[in-house]
Amino acid sequence: MILPSAQWPYLQALIRLLLALAIGLFVGAERERRGKEIGLRTFGFAALLGGLGGLLGDSYALLSIILLGVLVILLNVQTLHAGQGTQLTTSAALLVVGFTGVLCGQGHTLTPAAVAVMTAALLAWKEPLAGFTLGLTEVELRSAILLAILAFVLYPALPEGSLDPWHLFEPREILVTVMLIAGLGFVNYILLKVYGARGIELTGFLGGLVNSSVAVGELAQRVQETHSQMTDVAYRGILLAIAAMILRNSVLLLILAPVALAAAAPALGLMLVACAVLAFRLRRSATVTEPQAAPVLNLQSPFSLKSALKFGAILLIIQACSMLAQQTLGQIGVYAVSLFGGLFSSASTVAAAAGLVTNGSISPSVAGLCAVIASLTSVLISLPLVLQSHEKQLIRRLSWGIAFIMLFGILGVLAQATVLHSFVQ
Repeated sequence: MILPSAQWPYLQALIRLLLALAIGLFVGAERERRGKEIGLRTFGFAALLGGLGGLLGDSYALLSIILLGVLVILLNVQTLHAGQGTQLTTSAALLVVGFTGVLCGQGHTLTPAAVAVMTAALLAWKEPLAGFTLGLTEVELRSAILLAILAFVLYPALPEGSLDPWHLFEPREILVTVMLIAGLGFVNYILLKVYGARGIELTGFLGGLVNSSVAVGELAQRVQETHSQMTDVAYRGILLAIAAMILRNSVLLLILAPVALAAAAPALGLMLVACAVLAFRLRRSATVTEPQAAPVLNLQSPFSLKSALKFGAILLIIQACSMLAQQTLGQIGVYAVSLFGGLFSSASTVAAAAGLVTNGSISPSVAGLCAVIASLTSVLISLPLVLQSHEKQLIRRLSWGIAFIMLFGILGVLAQATVLHSFVQ
């Protein structure tokens, strides 16, 4: 009697199994390097087992995962009898590799490869991740939990569309914008905690991404405390904090209203160029005797319930004022609101302008100019913060620097206006 047989496409099946094996060996190499008993070969076999299950069908895929679970139990029982404790992390990684093998057997490529990279990263970055979590404060942990609640609990419960006839109050749009602004600030706040002590430039830049006004004020205060010994490095840090604010506003426009970024790009781009020229020109001529220790910025986590409500309130007020100003004063009124909004929060002002573009209240070119005006105002507000330090050398340098940056921004606006005028004609 001839046994029944099933023919698989040879090359296709081989590629799937080889991908599963490569993933198993990739993750197993990290375990092998750490001297774990469950290492290279075990992970390779686990991935092949999952790959064969995926090729045979859903029932066999489930069976392969069950068999892998039994293997994990036996391995942990063995380590317990040997007095080595349980291998929970390695066991979890082994199960994940088994699932990725199933995906490979079913014909998936990108997803199992991405999961393998993430698994290997989690295994390899044990010490940095542990140090990072132990360094988190209770306030920062609550901020992360609040972000998750807003994103996964509150957002789905909010009604879609606007709740008023003027299309001003759209709960979901406002919440997304608040999460975006505060979330960007929170991520950069964490980065500042991790890397901020490695240099004044990085401290100023990351601090500017969180809150440029606080970063500028703190850097100016450090100059006063060190009796002008940190003038050059603080000046570079302030310039990079301003550049970070401009970059953040550009990213907000790119995400919320990409069409408006085209109108603001010349001015914002030239402002960034001006900041870079001033900062790196000074860096090249800086003396080696100047202390390079980075100051500690007293920044609070930008993602808290108070901050979220503040962002939302400012955003809603600026949007309402812009709408009212447009109806009464036209575009001049919208620009005036952006000018005053930049004094309080340039990020919220940019987000408000982007929201007005989305609902069709203003044109993308007007929103782009509003973003530029808010950014220029935020740049100008840095000078009064530095004046409080009473350091004449820093004040003089920053005055010229701010004038240079604003000049480039105005030139960018004029260039954009000239191009638009020529295009219309």
